[in-house]
Parts: sequence; structure tokens; C-alpha cells
Amino acid sequence: MSNDNNFNSLEEQRRRKAESFRLNISDNYDDDGVRGSSEPEEISSYSGEDVKHQIARESKRSLKKIRKEEKRELKARNRRNRRVFRIAWLVSVAIIGSAIAVFLITGMNDLLAINRKDDNATVTVDIPKDPTIDSVTEVLAKNGVIGEPDYFRMYATLTKSDTFSQGSYELTKNMDYQAIISNLQGNSRRTDTVEVTIIEGMSVVEIADKLVEEKALSDKEDFLRLCSSTDFDKDFDFLSDIKNNSERYYKLEGYLYPDKYEFYQNDDPKSIIYKLLNNYENRMYQKQDFGYDKLYSVHKVMDKFETDYSLDEIMTIASIIQAEAANKEDMYYVSSILHNRLDADSSMGVSKLGLDSTKYYPYRSEEALPSDVSSNYKSRYDTYDSDGLPPGPICNPGMEAIKAALKPYDTSYYFFCHDKYGNAYYASTIYEHEANLEYIDD
Repeated sequence: MSNDNNFNSLEEQRRRKAESFRLNISDNYDDDGVRGSSEPEEISSYSGEDVKHQIARESKRSLKKIRKEEKRELKARNRRNRRVFRIAWLVSVAIIGSAIAVFLITGMNDLLAINRKDDNATVTVDIPKDPTIDSVTEVLAKNGVIGEPDYFRMYATLTKSDTFSQGSYELTKNMDYQAIISNLQGNSRRTDTVEVTIIEGMSVVEIADKLVEEKALSDKEDFLRLCSSTDFDKDFDFLSDIKNNSERYYKLEGYLYPDKYEFYQNDDPKSIIYKLLNNYENRMYQKQDFGYDKLYSVHKVMDKFETDYSLDEIMTIASIIQAEAANKEDMYYVSSILHNRLDADSSMGVSKLGLDSTKYYPYRSEEALPSDVSSNYKSRYDTYDSDGLPPGPICNPGMEAIKAALKPYDTSYYFFCHDKYGNAYYASTIYEHEANLEYIDD
């Protein structure tokens, strides 16, 4: 009996120990089945094998159950997150799509001027200097020519319509984008025109000053640089035929034809020069009265009557005639004297033309010289120092001077002078000339 009691007591102890071990394992998990931070107690060496196996099985079942619960909860969270993301994505797409649709619809209406088709009001827009797409867009929006600045900016960028010019343009509000751009890139709608009269005998420098004064030109130095360049040779044969480029102050001197012109305010210097040169070329092919039996152009006279001079030399003679002669009649006498001296034998002592108009070129007179060069200035065109014609024209002559250069009077004169009233005196010898000078000085 005693042995049975001992056996039962031993079994009761083992049962209690197992129960206590299970409780320790359970205490390591929170209410949600998540494992705590503490580790299970080490199985005592005196525990029986059956208790150890039972505890291990219970532990595995508990862990498996916990992992299943965790996996189920993770899947549920993922499903919820996907639903939320899907809803948020659909809402975002709907909002963005709506915004794009509104932008495209309103933009297309503005592009095609649908929203302005009945508004034919005329406005004048002033495009600033060195315009950009942004500055042009701002001006158009400010004046009510466009209603969607961002869309116009995008359209102009995509169509590479980014080249604009400064000026004032007359536009109507019912124009579509392409019509607006076409008018801004052309000149048909420009309103900022100025009329400039270039007087016969003006030099390149004086023409530049006149253009600036009349606000047709803003950059005088660029204009003068172009007049010294070869930029226009490929377009005009009469310029490419010029030989002595290096000796000239301004290559285009003599070829900027005097006339009345219409330019745009702050016009492009190259455009101005092209207009002047085109006019010169046209005039050279127009028929003129040279006193022959029929009318001829300047080019025809040079070809038909076989002049000994090139066109550039004729223009140089014409420029001197323009600068020296007192009136139309005097032009033909001065021309005859220039031709006589140029054709004379060197023994006659008239190889130097000795013309006051060439002494200070490209300046008009000694008074016009810049202060920093006035004391020792020497012009390459000074005909008191060099024989024959200067390297090029000294001004831009009119047609009458050109005609006089081509067909001078037939005289025996080699000298001329004028009194203070513009009266001309001609002489065949130096003695007659000195007498004329003495007379006009009294």
C-alpha cells in the first residue's frame, strides 16, 4: 500500500511539473498569440521522455496556430491595402484625366479661336526687344489675343515657332494660334513704320546717323560693321566685283542708293541694307535719258559705249561729282575735268586730283574729326597725296551724278573752283585757275 501511495505521489508531481511547464510556455505569448520576448524555460533533465515529447508537440501546435493566425491577418491587411490603393489610384486617374480633358478642351477651343470667333476687335500688340516665347505669350495674353497662355506656349514650342521680331503688330482677337504666329513672324501687320529720306551725297556714316535719328535703327555700330563686310557679296554681283576691299573704309559706300524709304522702328540692320542695295540694283537696270537717241540703263551704257572704267570706278567718280558740284549742270563740267585729268599724260602735272572732298574721308570735314585723331589724321582717300582715284566712293551719289560720270561734257578744262554763292569757274591751265581763285577770294 505504501508503494502504491509513493507511485501515485510521484505521478502527481510529474503531472504538476508538466502543467507548470505548459503554463510557462503560454505566458510567453500575449493575448493575440504573439510570442513574447522571454524564452521558454529549459526542460529539466529529470523530466520524463513522454512529458518532453508531449510538451514539444504542444509547442509546435501552438506555434503553427500562431503563424496561421499571423498569415491570415497579413493577407487581410494586404487585401484592405490593395482596395484602398485601387480606390485612391482610380480617384487620382479620374481627377488627372478630368484636368487633362479640361485643359485639352479649353486649349483646343483657344487654339482654334472657337471661343473668340465672334470677337473681331482689333488690338495693337508691342513685341519687346529680343522677344522670347514667354515674353510674346505674356503680351498676347495681356491684350486678350489668347486666353490660354500655357497652351499657346506649348503649341509654339511644339511647332518650333520661337522666332519673333520686335515691333508693333495689329491683330484681331478672332485669330487662331497659327494666324497669330504667322502675322508676328511677318511684316504685313506691322504698324511701327518710319519714313526715312536718304539725301544724295550722304556718306555711310551720315546714313547711319539719319536712321538712328528717325528710330529706324538702334545699333549704329552693327550697321557700320555690315557696311564694311562681305556679307552681301553673294547676293549682289556689283559688290563681288570690287577689287580693293582692304583699302576701303566702307565697302558699301556708293551703293546705298539715295531715295525715300519706309522702314520699321528698330529694324534689323541687315534688312535695311538689303533694301538699299536692292534699290540700287534696280536703278542700275532702269532706262534713263543719257542724251542718246534712245533710253538706256546704266549697265547698257557701260556695255554699249565701252567705257574704260569699271562700275566701281564710275561710282567713285560719281561720288566725287556729287560732293563737288554745285548743281546739275555743274556735274557734267566737273565730270569732264575729272576724266580729263585721269586721262592726261603724267607730264601735265595733273595726276593728283587734289579734291577737298577726299581729304578727311570718311569724315565730312576737319571739324568732324574725332578729337582723339584730329591732330595727326591722314585719310587713305586723300587725293592731294595719291595719284588717280581714291580706293572707293566717298558718298552715295544720285542718278544724275552717275549719268554725268558716264557721259561728261566734252571740254578742255582741267581745273574748277566755286565761290561762296556756288558759282563755278573752270580753267584749262594752272594760271587761269590761280586767276579764278584770286578773283573769288576778293
